[in-house]
Amino acid sequence: MIEVNNVTKKFGSFAALDGLNMHVEKGAIYGLVGPNGAGKSTIIRHLCGVYKQDAGNITIDGQQVYENELLKQRIAVIPDDIFYFIQANTKDMMKFYKNMYPKFDEQLFYKIADCFPEINMKKMVRTLSKGMQKQVAFMLAIASRPDVMILDEPVDGLDPVMRRQVWSLIMSDVAETGVTVLVSSHNLRELEDVCDHVGIMNHGKILIERSLDDLQTSITKIQIAFEGDMPQMPEGLQILKKITNGRVHTLIVKGQPKEAEQALAAMNPLLMDVLPLTLEEIFIYELGGDNYAVKDIIF
Repeated sequence: MIEVNNVTKKFGSFAALDGLNMHVEKGAIYGLVGPNGAGKSTIIRHLCGVYKQDAGNITIDGQQVYENELLKQRIAVIPDDIFYFIQANTKDMMKFYKNMYPKFDEQLFYKIADCFPEINMKKMVRTLSKGMQKQVAFMLAIASRPDVMILDEPVDGLDPVMRRQVWSLIMSDVAETGVTVLVSSHNLRELEDVCDHVGIMNHGKILIERSLDDLQTSITKIQIAFEGDMPQMPEGLQILKKITNGRVHTLIVKGQPKEAEQALAAMNPLLMDVLPLTLEEIFIYELGGDNYAVKDIIF
């Protein structure tokens, strides 16, 4: 659905995107994560057709994005910094979107509005709180019936109840219409609950791009304790990091969890617990922790 191949974008001498490759399947909820300055917002602006790449190729559903009016009518975007016309209320913005998006569903718009009862549709949107402005943005985006939804920090500023409400609406839309969602967020715990694919980005490149299930089974956390000192680890066991707290040792192990578990069980530990890593932990280990120094420890 979304294909980004060897894309480069420079601002002066700074390469914001450096040979970026990214692939998002149709109907996927793809989480794009990375530290500040990784290039997430830059690639999002390319996917929206705001920027034109210096080199490489960007297509959505096989079509070039830049200056493609018909394709942009199939893409709904919620940026981190939302723009509304100064004097417009929610109904005014609904009419504007209705003229912009041929498939805009006014009946769906009012149905979604019932999920956000605090929104006064006659009040100018710019006078609403940041959280309420985000709610209006979701009402407009989902009712546009897009084929692709691109979200940059979409639930920032929303309270926990509204965050859950918004994600429920998005996931229902994905299940019902097969819309493809690309979401950039620093809230990795939240992305872990909703995304099925993840791309970890740094220095203008995608370091890892895999399904969340595959990513979480390629690296494992094992907590283990022995009667005395920790014995020599079995050969072939790829231990990326070891943390010792008293007699309990926490190992970050690369490879299949079953194989690691069997190798360690043969050492007759007093206790052993195998745990999948969270997306946040994978992100930290992949980027090397301090100062996000990149270390190739997964691939």
